[in-house]
Amino acid sequence: MLDFEIAAEEIMARCEALGNISQQSTCLDRRYLTKEHKQANSLVSGWMTEAGMTTWQDAAGNQWGRYNASHANAPRLIIGSHLDTVPNGGKYDGMLGVIAPISLIAQFSRDQVQFPFHIDVVGFGDEEGTRFGSTLLGSFALTGEWKESWRDLTDEQGISLADALVSFGSSFENIESATLTPENILGYLEIHIEQGPILENENLPIGIVSAIAGAKRFNITVTGMAGHAGTVPMEMRHDALCAVSEMILAVETHASSARDVVATVGKIENAPNGVNVISGRTSFSLDIRSEQDDKRDKVLADILQAFDTIAEKRNIAIDIQQTHSADAVHCDTQLKSDMIDGVAQSGVSPRILPSGAGHDAMAMASICPVAMLFTRCKGGISHHPGESITVDDVRYTVEALHHSIINIGKRHTGESA
Repeated sequence: MLDFEIAAEEIMARCEALGNISQQSTCLDRRYLTKEHKQANSLVSGWMTEAGMTTWQDAAGNQWGRYNASHANAPRLIIGSHLDTVPNGGKYDGMLGVIAPISLIAQFSRDQVQFPFHIDVVGFGDEEGTRFGSTLLGSFALTGEWKESWRDLTDEQGISLADALVSFGSSFENIESATLTPENILGYLEIHIEQGPILENENLPIGIVSAIAGAKRFNITVTGMAGHAGTVPMEMRHDALCAVSEMILAVETHASSARDVVATVGKIENAPNGVNVISGRTSFSLDIRSEQDDKRDKVLADILQAFDTIAEKRNIAIDIQQTHSADAVHCDTQLKSDMIDGVAQSGVSPRILPSGAGHDAMAMASICPVAMLFTRCKGGISHHPGESITVDDVRYTVEALHHSIINIGKRHTGESA
């Protein structure tokens, strides 16, 4: 008999244990290919073994465990998330999605429950991109999208990605061996804290993800004319900072008037940046996201048109450089349906919501169907020591995952649910 509350308490304790593995003593900070990464993999590998799984670490440093099917040539259902953190991060972002399926599988193993597919749990080594500046390195290794240009990426100490792999016991040249064969993958499931306030606002412990938002990012530089704050008349100024102020408000206005689109100016740099100097050059960032790429791009076009209008009116120059582009990833209809049923079977009203944050599922979607389950997080706080979830919510999470796996199994074998 499965006991989801015992599993939930175990998951919470193990997240606490992983939260103590950090390269900084004052906060949680665990980055890719460090000795702390290796230590976390080792701890997770031990829990996988205790759960009755076979374990291995791939060439990219991802930690794997397999709960074997009744026959060796069975397809595989992959469940996972990431084990790395941001600097000064929280204990549940990523880790919950690795630990939860392990504790559930331990109960499957105890009760000798078998499935017509292998259940492979993966703890990705890098999702956040905090060490080498490029995100999803762990999951991209599985999809065969590892880029040669990443060889020379360096961290803050000047250590290259290639050298870090060697120190970890692998090599850049060996990454190809981590690539998966799509033909035998049923799908990829990911559990993650919501990183937003919707579930908490609606008093729901869990929710099902509809899609992961596609994002575009830009660096914009506005060039005017610096001058003395006391001597240049107001009507003769070409103030870059004032122009940017209008542009930032235009971003807010256009995004607020659209549905399901968010846009953010999160970084600004001003020069000369003197208290008595008119701004001559101001740079700022733009991040725009939506689960509907066409809606995002329509709002983006309106924003960029507004920028041009403001620049022309104020007689200043503007330079726009795109730095990132990722299309939205929509969760698989069948897997999402399995999860919706799983949530309902757990006694929770199914709530479908988008993810504004990126996840390993974005990379995995290029080789297999994906679906995601969100767990309520207090205040929507994430990437912060204040991340907080409850045992009760984790219990609902594990129960919904259990029912979802059963539903996938029934669908795979053609049984009625």
